Amino acid sequence: MSDTRARVKSHVESNPGVHFNAISRELDIATGQTQYHIRKLLRENRLTSMELCGRTHYFPLGYSEHEQAGFALLRRETTRELVVLLLDEGPMAPDDLATEADIARSTVEWHLSNLVDCELAEKQYEGRSVRVHVTEPELLRELLVEIDPTLPDRLVDRFSRLVDSLLEP
Repeated sequence: MSDTRARVKSHVESNPGVHFNAISRELDIATGQTQYHIRKLLRENRLTSMELCGRTHYFPLGYSEHEQAGFALLRRETTRELVVLLLDEGPMAPDDLATEADIARSTVEWHLSNLVDCELAEKQYEGRSVRVHVTEPELLRELLVEIDPTLPDRLVDRFSRLVDSLLEP
């Protein structure tokens, strides 16, 4: 295995759920070179991947699809913040989450829908009110401990939140 391919594999092992652009950026290698080595590692069954929310995330072998989805979603700062609130406070209404996190309601709903789609959260309807709770608190706590988002990932999340807040009526 080439030195660059070994670096890519090691980086993915150290950062499960890392997305393609982050690999190129953090290892300071060209996009084409990253594509080549990722493709080889996938073909050789040394890594696995999952596409979620418009990004392809990479993982070392051994994680279930459920764990992979958790890693991929928790790499987003806003999703992480909402999950931490739900873990700390218990079930909450989306409006309360938006207020507590100081995030546009539409942004909260987008992140919650991703969590619900991946069966990591659930919405409970009581008449006209809705409350959200996490369905896998132990798993999410474990994954949160393993994730250390990069500065560029944080900046992208914050920029998205800023744009959403400017577009909110």
